[in-house]
Amino acid sequence: MSKFWSPLAASLVPYVPGEQPKDKQYIKLNTNENPYPPSPKVIEAIQAAANEDLRLYPDPTSGALVQSLASYFKVSPSQVFVGNGSDEVLAFAFAAFFDPAKPVLFADITYSFYKVYAEFYGLQADLIPLDEQFRMPLEQFNTRENGGIVIPNPNAPTAMLVPVDEFRSILEHNRDQVVIIDEAYIDFGGESAVKLVADYPNVLVIQTLSKSRSLAGLRVGWAIGSEELIDGLNRVKNSFNSYTLDRLALAGAVAAIEDEDYFQEITVKVNQTRDQTAVRLRELGFVVTDSTANFLFISHPDQAAEHIFQKLREQGVLVRYFKQPRIEHYLRVSIGTDEEMDVFLNVIADIVKP
Repeated sequence: MSKFWSPLAASLVPYVPGEQPKDKQYIKLNTNENPYPPSPKVIEAIQAAANEDLRLYPDPTSGALVQSLASYFKVSPSQVFVGNGSDEVLAFAFAAFFDPAKPVLFADITYSFYKVYAEFYGLQADLIPLDEQFRMPLEQFNTRENGGIVIPNPNAPTAMLVPVDEFRSILEHNRDQVVIIDEAYIDFGGESAVKLVADYPNVLVIQTLSKSRSLAGLRVGWAIGSEELIDGLNRVKNSFNSYTLDRLALAGAVAAIEDEDYFQEITVKVNQTRDQTAVRLRELGFVVTDSTANFLFISHPDQAAEHIFQKLREQGVLVRYFKQPRIEHYLRVSIGTDEEMDVFLNVIADIVKP
């Protein structure tokens, strides 16, 4: 601890991202990145935007991107907020909507940044335990007092999806609280909760370009909700930084949203590889949760997850291991190309063979 740190800084337990080692070449299946490049139209748009206008500040309202997203999701531009990745949008939402006097509700096994945000903003966290099959017990969100709710769909790291219409009961029972649906992985097989925005002014849906559109390096995310919620996000954003997205990111993001054919082609490829990999892992004796994300959540009955993780790493394959209660026997495996997954499967088959 540094003597110069504030009490807040000293109290924080930061989020730990997946490792990005530099010691040798790895097959990276640990950070849920898309294995395919972004749309060529994205590269063209960024190159065109890399001109003398970079001396000027970007549009603080991100107007072209907001309009593109509004058209794509068939909502009003006043219902769209954009930020520097969905993590930043989530951080602004925690600040804008959650009541410090009441606990924020989220699952005990979920995206670990939620707990970090709660601590950063001095919020209480009431954790809802997933059941033994890692399903989300939605009814518990209807009965516990709270100052806000956040649910990822599909959940991470479990990869499991809640049918979107099942959120209606939560929204009905919590009309005075904001319910955030974090849809970082929704494009790999789920139906978005954006369709609920017209009926429920308390729902905020958050998405990202990082996964399905192969732009984790661009850092663009957005939220869709009622005008009241979007106004709240803008108040918080403009109290931190009016220029959260730069000119290159704005240009690339618009191009990514508009290239629907490429987006569909890539998500189909990832989904096919995911499903084929799940079949082969089950044949090797693994337990694999049903996934509608770009990753698999796996466990082997006879081999410790940490042992498999270390052996894979020694062979140049990175996956994610969470040394946490209830999931210490599981690994999260991002979906790579067919060739990368073949290498992964061959290596892991040798590790778990009798």
